[in-house]
Amino acid sequence: MKAKFDAIRPFDDTDLPRVLTQLCNNDEFIRTLVAFKFAAWPKRLRPLLGYITRRFILSKSKKISSLRGFQRLVEPYVQKMIDTTTSGLTVSGLDQLDLTQTCLFVSNHRDIALDPAFVNWVLHINKQDTVRIAVGDNLLKKEWVADLIRLNKCFIVRRSAPDRREKLAAAKLLSEYIYYTLNVDQQHIWIAQREGRAKDGNDSTNPAIISMLTINKPKDVEFSDYLRQLRIVPVSISYEFDPCDMSKAKELHQLDLLGTYDKPDNEDMRSIVNGITGQKGRVHVHFGKVLAAGFESPKQVAEHLDSEILAGYRCFSTGQAALSLLQQQGTEASISSVSANTELDQALQYLQTRLSSLNAAEQEKMLLMYANPFQKKLSKPH
Repeated sequence: MKAKFDAIRPFDDTDLPRVLTQLCNNDEFIRTLVAFKFAAWPKRLRPLLGYITRRFILSKSKKISSLRGFQRLVEPYVQKMIDTTTSGLTVSGLDQLDLTQTCLFVSNHRDIALDPAFVNWVLHINKQDTVRIAVGDNLLKKEWVADLIRLNKCFIVRRSAPDRREKLAAAKLLSEYIYYTLNVDQQHIWIAQREGRAKDGNDSTNPAIISMLTINKPKDVEFSDYLRQLRIVPVSISYEFDPCDMSKAKELHQLDLLGTYDKPDNEDMRSIVNGITGQKGRVHVHFGKVLAAGFESPKQVAEHLDSEILAGYRCFSTGQAALSLLQQQGTEASISSVSANTELDQALQYLQTRLSSLNAAEQEKMLLMYANPFQKKLSKPH
């Protein structure tokens, strides 16, 4: 891999011994693991548990000689997450793709870690190589987090460049790296359709993402031709339940109330943990068709992706239930007055349990989060 990409690329096999040693020697990483895995244990035992955890990781790391070996170490935990926190994972559209050619998967963005994780898992169980994942540098404030993420085939999107010149240089490097990954390294890529999760449930592609992808285009190559070389595939990820729905609703309400949201330093990590451990119900991943030729601008591409992602989005009963509650003045409606359907009843019960911890304005935000994609699907012409 070109040395010019060293600052943003994922780690490779040659980096593995150094990075694993750094992780094992990082006290905060060990403390975080202990707090996560042994949350119910007495805190006085944590120093001992930390020592045991460190020794365990050291013993495991000695047997890992490649990044593929590292991923095999993680695989049982992904399987356990799917088995214990979902009611099932379903897939559509993948069998229509020619995966002998690399793809740039552009998906809606609902969960920081789970969106690419589910795409990866679907590819893995279909005997495909996993994707390289675009991750914003806002998630890499802690060195151990950056190390862990880059061990998992993630590359860095620099969002914190201080001025316009540096932002342009960062965008050009990223665009070149993506093209290089697809056409030289022959690796699939996952990238979100926008910066930040769609906390209100409205999935929309930022045309600036498409502009970044094509900024590396040579002047003598047509926009449409270069786009075809990227083999962009729209991906729709649908969750029956969002484990972070309450925190998203509170954030949206604070934004409305104060015009700003002051994110705590550990919030992204807490959202990642809540997403992984929380109940998600049914999860569906739909792969659309590779974008064809004929697009003339980033805006056209963004509009097409929005249409395809919405078409592939699967609405579960939570969307219908949320809309019913909104139409009947929020949580004032009783379950029996809205539904005689068992599946819908269960969705209503789930929502009302979550709503009980929120104030009225936050409740509306959470219901809209589930109802918005359902309404958009209803209004989309067939």
